[in-house]
Amino acid sequence: MAAEIHPAASHHLPAFITAPGETDVLMVVTAVILLVCVLGFGVLFLTLHTLPERLAHKSQRLQFEIVAVLGLIALFTHMHIFWVIGLILALIDLPDFGGWMNRMAGSVEKIAEASRDGKTDDTPDEAIHAAKASDATIKTLHENIGVVRRGDDAAPKEAGARSGKHQERIHA
Repeated sequence: MAAEIHPAASHHLPAFITAPGETDVLMVVTAVILLVCVLGFGVLFLTLHTLPERLAHKSQRLQFEIVAVLGLIALFTHMHIFWVIGLILALIDLPDFGGWMNRMAGSVEKIAEASRDGKTDDTPDEAIHAAKASDATIKTLHENIGVVRRGDDAAPKEAGARSGKHQERIHA
C-alpha cells in the first residue's frame, strides 16, 4: 500500500516527521537528553548544596554538625540564607574550646579522686616546700611595703630575714 500524500501537503517532508506506526526517533532522543540533563542538574545541585558540609568535615565535630543541620534546613525550607550561614560557618576556623577544657576537667577529676582516696603521692615534696617558701617571701614583701608606707626608718627586711614573732622555720 503506497502512502499517498495529501494534495495540500508539502511534497518534501522534514526528517523528524515519521510515518504512522514507526518509532519517533526525535522524541526518544529528546527524552534521553532531558533525562540526562535533569539527573545532571540534580547531581550538580546536591554537590553544590553539600559544599559547606564537605568544607566543615575537616574541622571540629560540633561545627560540622551545625553546618550539616543548617544545610538540611536550607534543603527542606528552600531558604538560602541557611545555606549561606552554613557556608560562612564552614569557612571560619572556630577555636578549640573543648580540647583544653576537657584536659582541665580531666585533671580536676584526677585531683578530686586522689584527695577522696587519701592519696597525696601525686604532689612532689619539692613543690610543697617551694610553695611554702614563696608564701614566706610574699609575707615578707607585704611587711616591707607596710614599713615603707608607715615611714619607719628601719630598712626593709630581706626575703629570708624575719622578725622574731613572724619567724617560721622553712624546711629545705
